[in-house]
Amino acid sequence: MKDDEHGWLERRLPLGAFWRRHFSDYRVPRNLNVFYLFGALLVFILALQVLTGLWLLFGYEPTVRGAFASVQLFMREVPFGWLIRYLHAVGASALFVCLYLHLLRGLLYGSYRAPRELVWTFGVLLYVLLLAQAFFGYLLPWGQLSYWGAQVSLSAVEALPLIGPTLADLLRGGVVLSDASLRRFQALHVVALPLLILLLVTLHIFALRQTGSNNPEGDERDLHGAAGVPFHPYLTLKDLCGLAIFLLVFLGVVLLAPELGGLVLEPANQQPADPLVTPAHIAPPWYLAPFYALLRAVPSKAGGLGLAALAIALLFVLPWLDRSAVRSVRHKAWPARLGLYAGCLAFAALGVLGVVALTDERLLLARLAAVVYFASLLGMPWYSRLGRPRSLPEQAP
Repeated sequence: MKDDEHGWLERRLPLGAFWRRHFSDYRVPRNLNVFYLFGALLVFILALQVLTGLWLLFGYEPTVRGAFASVQLFMREVPFGWLIRYLHAVGASALFVCLYLHLLRGLLYGSYRAPRELVWTFGVLLYVLLLAQAFFGYLLPWGQLSYWGAQVSLSAVEALPLIGPTLADLLRGGVVLSDASLRRFQALHVVALPLLILLLVTLHIFALRQTGSNNPEGDERDLHGAAGVPFHPYLTLKDLCGLAIFLLVFLGVVLLAPELGGLVLEPANQQPADPLVTPAHIAPPWYLAPFYALLRAVPSKAGGLGLAALAIALLFVLPWLDRSAVRSVRHKAWPARLGLYAGCLAFAALGVLGVVALTDERLLLARLAAVVYFASLLGMPWYSRLGRPRSLPEQAP
């Protein structure tokens, strides 16, 4: 009887076939390392952000007078409100730690190369949307840095030719920051961007399932057949172990050091927004800092915004810039490895320079880092062909 019921359900809702196709019978390379953990962690953190964000939304008041007070009231008066706020705030930083490591893995192992161009493109689009999502979420508490961050960002948008003033007024809901601005920031953060992110996550995973995972050697021979292993239980158990370690570290930060030295919750943003008092140092969250450093690297606001946009736009065409004969950095010739490492280090340097106060020396360093970053990408079609790549290892039996 149970078999008949199971067959009836399976014919109408083939969950068993779905499980076999995408988990138990789906094969992945056997040599996947710890870098391949961060994709699964990103899915978990996104789910956590949705749940904690929804809970925070219940007590949030999107008005200039009430936004900051409503967040503080939620933390003090709602049972475990402080924990929910810290989970959401630390979760945003954890999301970008995993995202940057996920992107780094793609760069090092050539996961952007054919036939995975669409997987990479969807991933970069997700990166852009998550940056926007995090930025609008950063504005909602309406502390000092939230207010002045909105002012600086919208003034840069306003400097764009032709569409700048109209776009800035559209985001603000008028010519000045007001209740309408916060309602628009909230709508983008809570509704519009999450729906787009959900769509792109689905497309990203679907495209990955079609092409299969890359591996550290960049060797396509390991993707299917006897050289691979079933996704379940091998990779699912690895992901669960990695998730357990992540939760230990994550909860340790949430419970013991949620501000993390001002990187997660800045002291200046724990004060209500005051248009009459300009903070001594206005800096964005650390995950937006590389683009803020580019914005400050040139005198023109429109030029800085264009430079930041170009930094992301080049990532979209990366699959067609790399002309190396092999995928993985383990086997690329030394010019290709040097260019890739230099670009990654330059981006990290921009991140550091974007969160510190600006001086003449730091401005010069930011400009040098920008030159190295853009040279590593724009020069890739040339230097990736130089030298002799290493031979791929013999396929494991």
